[in-house]
Parts: sequence; C-alpha cells; structure tokens
Amino acid sequence: MLEDYLKLAIDGIMHRKLRSWLTMVGIFIGIIAVVALVSLGQGLQKVIDEQFERVGGDRIVISPGGGGTFTGAGAGGIFSAAKLREGDLDVVSKVRGVDSAIGFIATTGKAKTDGEQKSIPIFGAPTDPKQQKLLRQIDFFVVDAGRYLEEGDRYKAQVGFRTRDFFDEDIDVGDKIEMEGIMFDVVGKNKKTGNPFHDRKITIPIETLQELFNKSDEYSLILAKVEKGSDVDEAAENIKEKLRRYRDVKEDEEDFSVETAENVVGVFKDVFGLVTGFLAGIAAISLIVGGIGIMTTMYTSILERTNQIGIMKAVGAKNEDILLMFVIESGMLGLVGGVIGVILGLLISIGAEYLVVNYGGIDIFRIYAGPDLVIGALLFSFLVGCFSGYLPASRASKMHPVEALRQ
Repeated sequence: MLEDYLKLAIDGIMHRKLRSWLTMVGIFIGIIAVVALVSLGQGLQKVIDEQFERVGGDRIVISPGGGGTFTGAGAGGIFSAAKLREGDLDVVSKVRGVDSAIGFIATTGKAKTDGEQKSIPIFGAPTDPKQQKLLRQIDFFVVDAGRYLEEGDRYKAQVGFRTRDFFDEDIDVGDKIEMEGIMFDVVGKNKKTGNPFHDRKITIPIETLQELFNKSDEYSLILAKVEKGSDVDEAAENIKEKLRRYRDVKEDEEDFSVETAENVVGVFKDVFGLVTGFLAGIAAISLIVGGIGIMTTMYTSILERTNQIGIMKAVGAKNEDILLMFVIESGMLGLVGGVIGVILGLLISIGAEYLVVNYGGIDIFRIYAGPDLVIGALLFSFLVGCFSGYLPASRASKMHPVEALRQ
C-alpha cells in the first residue's frame, strides 16, 4: 500500500514539473544556507580544537589587559596599555603547580631582503636552554630545517614557513634578512602550521628585539606549563591570586588575563555556536516560506484532482488513505528540495574552503559536514513538507465522494 502511495506521489509531482520545481525553491534555498553555514561553523570549531591540542592541555596563557588571546599570538599584548614585566614572569614561575614559564614579545617591524621592504610579524623568543625546552614543545616554534636559536645568538633569526607571502622569493636557511637596519642570518625555518600569522612570522632572540624596538622588561605574553599530575585549573587560579597580590589589584579588576587552553577553546566555541545558530535561524526563515509554498501547491493540486479523489473514495478508499497519500506527496516535495539543498550547500562549503585555503593562506581550515548534519537537514526538509501538506491533505480526505465526483 505504501508503495502505491509513493508511486501516486511521484506521479503527481512529475505531472506538475514546473510547479513542483518552483515549490521546492524555498526549501532548498533554506537548506543550502543551513548546511553551508553549519558546516563552515563546525569546521572552524574543529580548527580551534586542533590548534589548542597542539599547544597542549597543560599550558596556561597569561596576557596583559585582561583580553589577550593565544590564537592571536599575543596581539592583546601589543595593543594593551597594561604590560607584563619580568617580575610577573618570576611570580608565575614560582607558583605552586607550575613546572616552567616563558615570556614572548610580539610586534610588527620592517624586514628587507633583495631590496624589498615589508611589514612583518616579529617574535622575540628566549634563548635560555631551560626556557628553550618548553619553547620547542610549542607547535609554531618547532624548527623544520636548520637549528633553534641558541644562548649567545644575537643577530640570528628563524623564519616562518610562508615568508614568501611577503617577498617575491622564499627565505631559507643560510639567507640574510635586514630588520630595522640590522642584518640577520637565517639559521632556522619553522615547520608549517597552517596558521597564516604563525607561518609568516620571523623569530629573533628576545634580548635583540627588546633592544631594537625599545621593549625592555616587557612581555606580550607569558606561557606556563603545569607540572605533571597537577590540576591545570587549580594552577591557573593560583597564578591569578599571586599576580593580583603582586600587581596590587582587586579581584574582578585585574589588568591581566589568565586562561587555560580549555577555557579559551570553550569561549571560541560558544561564540561560533551562537553566531552559527543565529545565522542558521535566519536561513530557516526561508524554510517557513518554502513550507507555505508547499501548502499553496497542495491546495491547488487538490482542487485539480477533486474528481480523482471522488473516484478513489467511490471504490473504497478511506479518509486516512487520502490523507496519507497527499501528506506523502508534500513530504516528497520537501525531501527532494532538501536533497538538492544539501548537495548545493556542501558544494558552496567546499568552494569556500578552497578559497580560504588557497587565497586566504589558512591551510588548516577544513569544513565539517557530519552525517548528523546531512541526515538532520533531509529529515527536517521532509517534515516541513509533511506538516505543510497536512492541512490541504486533511481537507481532501474529508471530501464527500458524490460532491467530489460532481466537479
């Protein structure tokens, strides 16, 4: 019986091709928007997860101004009026539960090679052997070719994987690069991370950066590693307490920020979740419009097929049979629109990923469209069709066979 209903539903759609296509437009436009937005949003969330997995769950980030973030590599430290000092680093290093801590400086400077001068991110990193041990565990400081900066280095530099984005030719180990009028020897090249900010940076000894940019006794960021077996959240609270006391600030009036990787990931995921949900909600409005279109089409279809309904009732079809037939037909309209929407939505997402990776330089970005998204979109579009067709189908099922045959 169900097979017969499906055949009748498909026959009804195929005999009204233009009207069916126009009816499905509202459905698949909504599904396109929902699938594209959600897959891009989930892809961004996975990028964030992967980045912080690389940093490590046992790390704590301390930034000035109460709003710095590790993903910006200390950007908060560049623009904040508050500063982190050597004393802050000493306090953090001595906190119970902290194994070691290092301070970075991030700024923007002029770099010149083969006559080309560009503004480029410059990092100042410590060369002390103990601090270098922690530094080498951070993904975007890992050297892929050449060597790490060593104690005693003064005008040596490491370059990121994609410095060619700034200059016509790539910079490799053994080349020279001029920064702020000083010639530096390139001794190392960092491995590719996929993050354009980290892949384009140049790293020099922190003492040299402090001298060149007049940033003595100042850090853009402090990174602490928690001792094995210690609780990360507890260590973060200990750091907050010690820094409040050292900097003489009250609770909730801090001029610094202490975040664990998990906390920062949670904030980003919450923000992305809200934005994605809001945009998907706006896109879902078109599904309501599509549902109204299906309802209108089904009412028109019922008027055209009144005589057919009368014949079916005359030969023994029950009210629920007529109801089910038209509900299935409206559900099919929604489902087919959903299938088209999912396919086009995924194609748009893939196109966006291609543009971001190839022209935006963010190699780590990937869309994510799990089976729950695809199945959910198809099920939702089918249900929209069914609900939209229920009222017209209910009207058709209640027709009196004699009255229907007269028309």
